[in-house]
Amino acid sequence: MPPDETADDLPRAGRREWTGLALLALPAMLVSMDLTVLHLAVPALSAELRPSSAQLLWIVDVYGFMIAGFLVLMGTLGDRIGRRRLLLLGAAGFGVASVLAAFATSPGALIAARALLGVCGATLAPSTVALIRHMFHDPGQRTRAISLWFMSFMAGSAIGPLIGGALLGTFWWGAAFLIGVPVMLLLLVAGPALLPEYRDTTATGRLDLTSALLALAAVLSGMYGLKKAAESGPAPVPVLAMAAGALGLLLFVRRQRTLPDPLIDLGLFAGRTVRVALLALTVGAVAVGGMGYLASQYLQLVLDLTPFEAGLWTLPPFLVGVVTTMLAPALANRVRQGPVIAGGMTSAALGLAVLALAGGGRAELGIVIGALVCLFGGVMPVLALGVDVVVGAAPPERTGAASAISETTQELGIALGIALLGSCATFVYRRGMEDVLADSAGRSEAADTARATMGGAKGAAADLPADVLAAAGQAFTDGLRVAAGAGAALLLCGAVVAAAVLRRVPRHSAPADHRDQSTVRT
Repeated sequence: MPPDETADDLPRAGRREWTGLALLALPAMLVSMDLTVLHLAVPALSAELRPSSAQLLWIVDVYGFMIAGFLVLMGTLGDRIGRRRLLLLGAAGFGVASVLAAFATSPGALIAARALLGVCGATLAPSTVALIRHMFHDPGQRTRAISLWFMSFMAGSAIGPLIGGALLGTFWWGAAFLIGVPVMLLLLVAGPALLPEYRDTTATGRLDLTSALLALAAVLSGMYGLKKAAESGPAPVPVLAMAAGALGLLLFVRRQRTLPDPLIDLGLFAGRTVRVALLALTVGAVAVGGMGYLASQYLQLVLDLTPFEAGLWTLPPFLVGVVTTMLAPALANRVRQGPVIAGGMTSAALGLAVLALAGGGRAELGIVIGALVCLFGGVMPVLALGVDVVVGAAPPERTGAASAISETTQELGIALGIALLGSCATFVYRRGMEDVLADSAGRSEAADTARATMGGAKGAAADLPADVLAAAGQAFTDGLRVAAGAGAALLLCGAVVAAAVLRRVPRHSAPADHRDQSTVRT
């Protein structure tokens, strides 16, 4: 901010900006919705397409990995060609990819369509936050706007299972993807009238596609190794894949340090506050993504709820998260953001710790929903405030890259949560089923199906001994508890670091002390 300009001198947003915010909330909601919309469709999808356990995990989370792999590249591209233009291009592509996913006829086709959805989603995500930064100049208004935007982002994750469950009651599983088509059409029609165009006229270097592909290859290789290790144990191929992923990540960081115009400006990570805020975003997203994925399956496969009933049970955690997110800015203005972030992560960790120690029986439903209430109620305000810290610390001409980084951590965190906690639960489930299916029945095709996934066990129950399905439910529950314990440990560690480092973060993220050298066209 120039020395003679104070926060009181900054222009305040009016009706057009707030209406534009409502429009920007739609793609944010849809992008996050597609991360979770398949959670309740997993049993129906497994019965029709019959994917392996590894294919099933790829179907669910390749979307998030592709978003994470291309977010920074698309954030940089938006700074150059115009963020509104990139947003509208992404909306058109997202609509087409949604149709392809809805009518996929094989696991491979669905994985490919989900990957294309991820690439298109990466064009939408950074543009929304970057445009908010240039529509809301007042620090207080911007904090509220980002909190509202983030609520819409989390709303998509929360109502995705509910909408998917409602559609599954009438249509086939692919209908869950078609809800994105009318949303994207609305964005294409109303976007040019309500949203300003913004681009960075000082950007002169070329886009570093090599770095983007290197980062994507590193992430996919590491996650492939992790999934295969959970499926078949620490064999040479999974270990080599994880090692290749780690090496690719090191090469990516080294390349960014040597390029004159890197894909990721590592200078944005120079401040310890930003690094810890990104850590909080990642850990929170890992817990929400992984436990949301496992809990959605648990409600249907173990407790035998219908998809719509399971979707209804996901509403209380989300509504509590909405309330805490609305209260978070006012609370952070009184006691600073650091204690609020640390307190939210601690609350979420306690909820998952209770779930990890819980017993079985009918009380399990209440314990799972209570744990999700603590998780969403604690993590949602953490993620909203973390985005504000990261974006507010960047100069105006770099907010596209900063918002892309903050969104990358969340999208990658959700996908990592599904992969890490999902693989952890899969490992426990498969080990439990190995003990149950150790006799001659364990060498049949039905036993192999039951050993792979809980959905497969339900589908093949008629061809297996009567006690196999009950044992599968217990093995899945054990996996859920182990994953909850791992998530609680991650959240508690993140809370300790956030409490130590973020205690001095200002009550409002002040605009960065840089003059805006870019061009704004309305």
